[in-house]
Amino acid sequence: MAVASDQTLHATVIAAAGRAALIRGPSGSGKSDLALRCLALTPSALLPHAVQLVADDRVFVINAGGRLLARAPSSLAGLIEVRGVGLLTLSFLAEAELRLVVDLCAPEAVERLPPDPLPQETIAGARLPRLGVVAHDASAPLKVLLALARA
Repeated sequence: MAVASDQTLHATVIAAAGRAALIRGPSGSGKSDLALRCLALTPSALLPHAVQLVADDRVFVINAGGRLLARAPSSLAGLIEVRGVGLLTLSFLAEAELRLVVDLCAPEAVERLPPDPLPQETIAGARLPRLGVVAHDASAPLKVLLALARA
């Protein structure tokens, strides 16, 4: 059952192996681009699970007894913005459990060796680990998916 801490956020959500990452940042900061690059990665020994889209641009976050569930608004389900190309329609997960918050940061704000466990962030009344990444770094998709696998 949903509780009063449910939220609608300006964010993008991807999922792999039943775990979802909420990607946050200002408009135009690269949320959709980072998600697209994560989606394009094929399973490998390093990342054995396929990545799926949950939501792009806006996401409903529902606190279900301390578990955070992410869903796309019906008007945006399956859509992702590809700057310079337009909107693409992709297969998507209708719902996924959030396990990680990814904040898009300036390079100087990213810790070289973050603490283990990662710092926590409160979303919709629940605590999640938070990872800072530079959206357009070549390794950003790998960093997000490796952190997600550990979350």
